[in-house]
Amino acid sequence: MATHDCDSQPGLRPYLDARHEMLAHLEAITGSDTLALEHSLNRILADDIHSPIDVPSFANSAMDGYALRAADVTDDVGLTLIGTSLAGHPFNDRVGPGECVRIMTGAALPLGADTIVMQENCRSEHNVIYPQGPVTEGRHIRLPAEDLAQGERVFAAGTRINARVLSVLSSLGLEQIYVRRPLTVALISTGDELKNPGELLAPGDIYDSNRIGIGAMLERLGIRVIDYGIIKDDPMLIRQAFLKAATEADALITSGGVSVGDADYTKQVLEEVGRIGFWKLAVKPGKPFAFGHIGDCPFFGLPGNPVSAAVTFHLMVRPALATLAGETLKPTPLLQARALMPFKKSPGRMDFQRGMVGTQADGSLGVVTAGAQSSAVYSAMAEANCLLHLEQDRGNVAEGEMVTLELIDGLYW
Repeated sequence: MATHDCDSQPGLRPYLDARHEMLAHLEAITGSDTLALEHSLNRILADDIHSPIDVPSFANSAMDGYALRAADVTDDVGLTLIGTSLAGHPFNDRVGPGECVRIMTGAALPLGADTIVMQENCRSEHNVIYPQGPVTEGRHIRLPAEDLAQGERVFAAGTRINARVLSVLSSLGLEQIYVRRPLTVALISTGDELKNPGELLAPGDIYDSNRIGIGAMLERLGIRVIDYGIIKDDPMLIRQAFLKAATEADALITSGGVSVGDADYTKQVLEEVGRIGFWKLAVKPGKPFAFGHIGDCPFFGLPGNPVSAAVTFHLMVRPALATLAGETLKPTPLLQARALMPFKKSPGRMDFQRGMVGTQADGSLGVVTAGAQSSAVYSAMAEANCLLHLEQDRGNVAEGEMVTLELIDGLYW
């Protein structure tokens, strides 16, 4: 990987260029596990999943009603009710001419029947059923393999097992799943001013929110976190922690110390013990972001400001971790919305402002700011349900202009 010293190069690294370069220098970890299905939530499939059975495996009813032969239905002619088919308790005889069977949703379609008529469209008199209205052959029947056919690929390797995927895997009767081993990530905060929640603050101190927040994001992604806590602004201590973490984890994430202050040692130490891929992005918030390696361990240096740390984690670290984990990360859907108020923006950096988007009376999307856009104001981040993607060369956004955004409500953060 080429090493770049951004201090000697004009401008900042465009966000998409930096992400493309970063991902090109990452490889998926090795190692897989076989897990019981119920323990596989949030893991990454190591192999393609093919269906071992047809789903459903038999024709069944999509409605509560009556199973019959469509050709038998004529005006004012009743059909003799000869039995009942329940889910798990099928009717085992054949439906003959002029006959019908009471059937419930999910129950097996009796032999001879080719149609289900909803109970609401039938009149019953002394075990004789009178279907009302037109009857179409094949109506309200779920056919075998209508969902999945035996041998069909259901999920590709690299799929994250969420609740929906888990439900489908359960429907295939799979007892065990072959998954990639989970990532292990070392997490470090640097700064003399940082204190853990519960500790007393001295003048100039602040509580460390980045490590707690980033750690929560990692856990939501099913990642094992090694928390190194807070490291003081001491190059020797930072060096020791970096070298130890690089031997214990698949990746190292730090927050703070990547700016240009006198006590910002992260970049300096990384240059000594590893190599820097790039440093400084043309984004706001999050310009002082560092990517590199210590040996074979990827390094991600997040800014110290909490909003900057969260945004660069989402933009850069999340796709990097997906690559390391062998996860196939789908492109983020981007939406268009109308600005319902002005947004301040200076050309030069891509700006990811925090917003609140909602549906307007005409059905279109409209967006307002979620609050103060300072990279130190996390309360607005907590209120936001979207990130505006304001282009690098764009200036102020006037009320009524269209903007691009992505939804973040309900994600891992």
